[in-house]
Amino acid sequence: MSDIPWRLAARSLKRDLRSADVRALFVALVLAVAASTMIAFFLDRLERGLERQAGQMLGGDLVLEQRSPFSDALRTTLEEAGFTLSDQVGLVSMISLGDRFQPASLKAVDDVYPHYGVSRVDLGQGTEQIAFGPSAGEAWADPRLAELIEIELGDRVQVGQTELTITGIVEREADQSGGFGNFNPRLMLNTADLEATGLVQDGSRVEFELLAAGPPQALDQVQELLGELRREGVEVRDVRVDRPQLGNALQRADSYLGLAGLAAVLLAGVAVAMSARRYVERHLDTAALLRCFGASQQQLVILFSIQLIGLALIASFIGALLGLAGQAVLLRLLASFFPMTLPPPGVTPLWLGILTALAVLVGFAGPTFLRIKQVSALKVLRRELDPMPPAAWLVVAVAAIVFGGLLWLYSGSLPLAIALLLGGAVLLGALWGVSALLLNAVLRGIKKITGTGEWSQALRLGARQLARRRQAGVGQLLAFSVTFFAMAMIVLVRGDLLSTWQAQLPDDTPNYFAINIQPSERDAFEQAVVPRVDTQSTLYPMVRGRITAINDQSPRDVVPEDARGDGSLRRELNLTWQAELPEGNQVVAGEWFSSETPMNEPQGWLGAVDATPQAEIVPISVEEGLARRLGLALNDTMTFSVGGDELTTRITSLRSLNWDSFKPNFFVIFPPGVLEQFGHSYITAFHLSDEEQGLIRQLVSDFPGVSLLNVDAILGQVRDVLAQVTRAIELVLLLVLLAGISVLYAALTASQPVRAHESGLLRVFGAGNRMISRIQGAEYALLGFASGLMGAVLAEVATAALYIYWLDLTPRLHITLWLTLPLGGALLIGVIGHALSRGLRRQAPAASLGLLGEA
Repeated sequence: MSDIPWRLAARSLKRDLRSADVRALFVALVLAVAASTMIAFFLDRLERGLERQAGQMLGGDLVLEQRSPFSDALRTTLEEAGFTLSDQVGLVSMISLGDRFQPASLKAVDDVYPHYGVSRVDLGQGTEQIAFGPSAGEAWADPRLAELIEIELGDRVQVGQTELTITGIVEREADQSGGFGNFNPRLMLNTADLEATGLVQDGSRVEFELLAAGPPQALDQVQELLGELRREGVEVRDVRVDRPQLGNALQRADSYLGLAGLAAVLLAGVAVAMSARRYVERHLDTAALLRCFGASQQQLVILFSIQLIGLALIASFIGALLGLAGQAVLLRLLASFFPMTLPPPGVTPLWLGILTALAVLVGFAGPTFLRIKQVSALKVLRRELDPMPPAAWLVVAVAAIVFGGLLWLYSGSLPLAIALLLGGAVLLGALWGVSALLLNAVLRGIKKITGTGEWSQALRLGARQLARRRQAGVGQLLAFSVTFFAMAMIVLVRGDLLSTWQAQLPDDTPNYFAINIQPSERDAFEQAVVPRVDTQSTLYPMVRGRITAINDQSPRDVVPEDARGDGSLRRELNLTWQAELPEGNQVVAGEWFSSETPMNEPQGWLGAVDATPQAEIVPISVEEGLARRLGLALNDTMTFSVGGDELTTRITSLRSLNWDSFKPNFFVIFPPGVLEQFGHSYITAFHLSDEEQGLIRQLVSDFPGVSLLNVDAILGQVRDVLAQVTRAIELVLLLVLLAGISVLYAALTASQPVRAHESGLLRVFGAGNRMISRIQGAEYALLGFASGLMGAVLAEVATAALYIYWLDLTPRLHITLWLTLPLGGALLIGVIGHALSRGLRRQAPAASLGLLGEA
């Protein structure tokens, strides 16, 4: 008894593969899995590759920093996890050449340096790209240091208690730092020479860095260890925290790629639904015959479950292999566009594709499949369809949970998956009603056409065909609308993301930062710079201060456990004061300083500091990201140590910052009248064209105390990553569009028996091929027009919600969408449907009418 369903299911599946609806279901599953796995494979490899290149900017996949050398036990643990380690040591010292002296930031690297990327160094024969650092006894200077003390290749400079030979001029480091921790000119040396310099002593201000490069599995393996290190005060850095300019771009890219995955899953569900419905409805007669021969309900369920699961497994296996092969071919064709080496594909997308096929099959075919269980043997004589049993809603709920899990996997956001699941359930009924009203409105409009031409008649007859199958027409309209909506949403989001990224880094993005401008130099510096630069930010005053208390308690005792090693608690922050909200800042909570805020009179930057106790609490504005990391809220108090004084402040507003602007930004802003009494300097950013690079030499000569930080290298790396993300988005868009076309093909193929029967009837009553062709074309075009109109409505609403709550973009109305999507839908559905019906129009009426049982 137990082996009979298996043999019967195998024979039935083999026979059913010759049926149009089963072939359509099989092709839909194969295409859906192939599209989703191809996207998953491609994005999996690309995202890991992008993270690896982004790690180049940081210097490794993982960077640890503290004030003392790292223990051998920690090194052993990281190496056992699969990491390759590299040491760096940073400190500031005086560099001398003859009678010329200059403070410089020293960067000591070992023989493993760099993990990723190459440095651009002039070793005497022009600039070269090299993947190593200076050897023992040698040093490389940056152009600014060489300019200040007139260094030439071969010179020996004094560094602490030893001399090093300058063998290279570094134009760009492989892991060029973009922060403001190294304002001084830079000198790179080998860690083997550190001991000879005598600069590393107890109490010295030295930063020890341990840079680790390894696979993602290694990072996953040490997450618990990293949490312990953070709690011990070790700074643990990754690209999303340490590089907000690049991190925001990667986060938006991740969100878009996750959105593309969601669209692929949605399209897969639509394709399977359109094909599976025909499969189940056609097998109701077969189930009734089996009931006549004594089959029980349980045997029917087992029999058809084996068929569907076997079909899904075969289709998902073939689709997964096609997806794997497709992404390999795709990456091979585009190898020249990706300068980075992508890691090999993982196995997760394979399992995800199979799980997707099974989940969408159960979710969309399950409720209809339960009809087979309740079919009566009298179905052989009576063709009435049994109603769906109430138990189907339990299957719908289970399928919704499974489908929601898939949404979670693809989006990486549980709240988004739950919102889409619940919102989709609520909207489904509403969309069905709106689709019915929209189809009725289109059909009523066609009825008003009174022309006698062939196309006028074809439109009216095509509208009548849709009207006779109103329920099926509404279902197809809804399916096509969802398909157009998914494709349009991907296109719109892609376009707006790219425009945002292009606006993020325009051609005149500041490429130089000027730091340590003294108040006495401010006017002269501005007069020298303004006439020769393209753009310049505001000159911001800057004071250094350290957080010493939060709500009158030690910061480490108040902040969340994971934030105890945060850099803002371990070093001084750059503080500023502003009367007006700076450009690129937005108050998200609280209120900006009012003009009536009572402040002390400024005493001048060189004036005596009043040592009397602070009279009142100072209001401040804090960046929302810092507040979130440290667990700060409005009305919390923060105490800063500034110039030996303690300033107690209260948070009166939280701000969001445009970290993507490459302009000076500050975590904490004071009102005027507080910090002016302390020693301060100014900072600004400006864009200098290639033709005006001579200004740098003039500024170095006229303002030797001002530090000029060239961020061209960082801008170039950010632009490279954004360009690669852009190409990835365009490729994903193409894949999603192909998946959408496959949905249309599957849906139209599944409805061929109905249209074949109608075509046969028209031919019996004297319609020629030309008239039938126009009627079918008009019917498909009307359906495509209504679907495109509905898809435009859905796309506008969905993209607005995504922009506001997920992608952090400004929503806008897309006028061209309302023209292109309805017309494009009519053209696309009309052309595809008309082409697929070509064979039916050539069939004899008897052959077409013979398909009545499948209709």
